[in-house]
Amino acid sequence: MATADNDLIDPTFTALPYRKLADAALSRARDLGVTHADFRFERVRYEHFSVRDGRLQGAENVEDLGFAVRVVHQGAWGFAAGVRVSTEEAVRLAEEAVAVAMVAAGMSRSPIELAAEPVHADAVWRSAYEINPFAVPLSEKTGLFCDWTAELLRGESVEHASGGLQQVQENKYYADLAGTSTTQQRVRLQPHLEVHGSRGDVFDSMASIAPPVGRGWEYLTDGGYDFAGERAQLPSLLAEKLAAPSVASGRYDLVIDPTNLWLTIHESIGHATELDRALGYEANYAGTSFATPDKLGTLQYGAPFMHVTGDRTAPHALASIGYDDEGVETQGWDIVKDGVLVGYQLDRPMAAAFGEALNGGRSNGCAYADSPGHIPIQRMANVSLQPDPDGPDTAGLISRVENGLYIVGDRSWSIDMQRFNFQFTGQRAYAIKDGELAGQVRDFAYQGTTTEFWGSMEAVGGPQTFVLAGAFNCGKAQPGQVAAVSHGCPSALFRDVRVLNVNDEGEDS
Repeated sequence: MATADNDLIDPTFTALPYRKLADAALSRARDLGVTHADFRFERVRYEHFSVRDGRLQGAENVEDLGFAVRVVHQGAWGFAAGVRVSTEEAVRLAEEAVAVAMVAAGMSRSPIELAAEPVHADAVWRSAYEINPFAVPLSEKTGLFCDWTAELLRGESVEHASGGLQQVQENKYYADLAGTSTTQQRVRLQPHLEVHGSRGDVFDSMASIAPPVGRGWEYLTDGGYDFAGERAQLPSLLAEKLAAPSVASGRYDLVIDPTNLWLTIHESIGHATELDRALGYEANYAGTSFATPDKLGTLQYGAPFMHVTGDRTAPHALASIGYDDEGVETQGWDIVKDGVLVGYQLDRPMAAAFGEALNGGRSNGCAYADSPGHIPIQRMANVSLQPDPDGPDTAGLISRVENGLYIVGDRSWSIDMQRFNFQFTGQRAYAIKDGELAGQVRDFAYQGTTTEFWGSMEAVGGPQTFVLAGAFNCGKAQPGQVAAVSHGCPSALFRDVRVLNVNDEGEDS
C-alpha cells in the first residue's frame, strides 16, 4: 500500500541518519560534475529457524546494513558501497564512485543514458501485512512449528517431520539528484513443512504446497491458508505416494495445478523475458534467452488465448514494491498477449536504449539490489498467467481428459541456458482416467520446449483456481544476487505432453 504516513515505517529504521548521508553524498557528486547520482541506504533483517520431529534444530538472525552511491559520469557507471554510517564516509563513497566511472569511461563502448521518470518526492510505501513477524517472540514461532511437526510425526507412514520459517524485513531509503526520495518497508515469509517415510526400498517425502507470501505472521494463524487441513492430509498423501505405481513413459494430457505451474512460468517465461538476458548481458553466468528482441510482436509464445503480465504492484506478491532501486514507480504491463511476445522486463538504461518500442520508453520498475553492497540490476517482476474470467474449476479441466496426469506442487526442474528445453517434476501426480482421478503415480517428469509446451495449452481455469506462488531464492548476476518473486496462475490443461519415467531414463543413460 502506498501512504504518506512515515509512522508506518519501523521507527528503528527512520531514526537512522540516512537523509543526512544522502545530502552529503549527492552534494559531493553534483560538485564533481556527474550527470546522474543516486543514494541507497538499506537495512535488511533475516530470521530463519528449522525444526525436526517436534524439536528446534537451529535459529539465526542476521542484519545487513549499509549504503551505496551510484553515478553516471563521463557516460559510464560508477558505484561504491560501505557500512560506516557517517557523512565523511558518504562523501568518500561519492568520490570513489566518480573515480570508478572515470576508469570505466575509457572502456565503455556507448554512453549510459537513463529513461526519464517523474520525480517522486518524499514517497513512503509499506507492504500489506498485519503483524510484523519480527515483533513475535522467537519462542512463539518455533513453538508453533515444533507442535506442527510433532503432530505430523504421529501420522501413518511418517518417520520424520521437518519444518521451518524464513522471514525477511527489508527497509530502503532512496534519493537522487533529480529530487526523488522514497522510504519503503516490506515483509515476507516462507514456511516449510515436510513429512518423510519409506516403504521397502522406496524413500520419499511430501511437502506443504503453502506458497511464500508478502504477508506477516497472520499468514500462519488467521486462516488465510488452511495449514490445519493440509497437516491432516500430508501423512495419508505420503502413504499413498510410497505405495503408488511408477508412471509409464509416454505422451499424456496434463492438468497442472498452479502450485506446480508457477515454476514452469518462472523458468520458461519469467527468465526468458528479462531483457538483459535477451540482450546477452547474462550469457557468461545465468544464460541468454531464445526470446530475443527481434521477435518482439511476432513470436508465437503459446496458445492464442495466453495472457501473461508482469506486475510489481500485486498485494502480497514477493516482488511487489512501491518504487524500484532506480526511483521508478512500479507498474503492471503485458508480456505475452493473445499468445504473442509483446513486452520485456526493463530498467532505466534498457528503457532509454529501446525508446518507444518498449513500455513507451519508460522503465517498468524492475531494478533491484538484494543488499546495500550490490549494484541494482534488472530483476524479475511478478510474472503471471492470467485466468479465463469464465473458465472452469480444476475438476472441470480434469473432466476433459481421458488419459492424463494431474500434477500438484513443485519439486525439481531443469532448463537449458536459452530457456527453451526443459523438464519438471512435482510433489505428486494423479492418473486421470476418463475424466476422473485414479490415484497417485510416482517417478514422473514432464518435458518439452517452451513454445511447444505453451502452444499445447488448450484451456486455463477460472479466477477461482488462481494461486499466487513463488520463491525466495531466484539467483542472478556476478557477484551473485538473490531476489524473491511470485507468479500467479490458474490451473491449466495441456494436450499431448511427453512424460518420462525418471527411473527408466536413468537406467537408459
